[in-house]
Amino acid sequence: MIGQPDTDLLSVQQLLRETGEDWDRRAHRLSVLSGPAFSVARHWHDRRPRDPDALVLRAWSQWTWLRRAAADPSWSAGASLIDVRGTLDLCTLAAGLRPYDPMPWVIRLGLLRLDGQPRSALLPTWSEVRSRDPWNRAACLEALGYLSPAEQGSLTDLLAFVDSMRAEMPSDAPAISLPLTAGVLLYHRRLGQVGLVSQLEASRYWSQPDAVRTLDRSLEELLSPGFLGTAAALADLNLLAYALAKADRLQDAGRVFVKLDGIVTSWPWGRDGDPVEAFTQWQRRVFR
Repeated sequence: MIGQPDTDLLSVQQLLRETGEDWDRRAHRLSVLSGPAFSVARHWHDRRPRDPDALVLRAWSQWTWLRRAAADPSWSAGASLIDVRGTLDLCTLAAGLRPYDPMPWVIRLGLLRLDGQPRSALLPTWSEVRSRDPWNRAACLEALGYLSPAEQGSLTDLLAFVDSMRAEMPSDAPAISLPLTAGVLLYHRRLGQVGLVSQLEASRYWSQPDAVRTLDRSLEELLSPGFLGTAAALADLNLLAYALAKADRLQDAGRVFVKLDGIVTSWPWGRDGDPVEAFTQWQRRVFR
């Protein structure tokens, strides 16, 4: 999106406007656009400082930049002029201009998590998201990360959250991959622990009864026609193919690879190196 700012701006505007109140598709497009359209988001907001779409895109773009800076020091210089407080202010203004839109609250939830705020600060924002879009995928994943043992929670917190959400969640909800995501996060946690016992536990992780049930259920739900219409279906199918491959369920993994048709996501394939290379190696092994 370089070289034709006005043309790019019109394209980005159209992509967001046409989502209407399809919050699942809207969140997905914001997520995809937030990186490459960073300068367009700033340009749009400078032109229309009270346009709710412009505000949300700029806030999401700044949130994305701050996350990258937190994960990779090489991004920190570019994020030096962006701060959490200023981005939260954008969310507040956007929420006031379009009260029914969950997106400002989703971004706010992610920012508070990034800032390491206590649960008492996150809970009101989580409630605001759920009152507008109860199965918002991005918000559920933010809550999951926050409650993980690596951040502000524990294994008990994480499992309790997943169980409570899963008990109410419809089978075609955008966040239906929440249990599978939690499973992959816990698997990676085991892989990251040192010692022979930990490595043995990691190698057996996907054969444990709870993990087997999660895979079975995810395979049924994520390959159903209803789920394939969700905006982030391909990202969740990548997660499922990865988990099935690691569980050595190659026949089941093959069904998912067929659906993916070569489309790769950086997570989880990129955990140990180049994601395309890892995806390709497993696909070849599955179809060998």
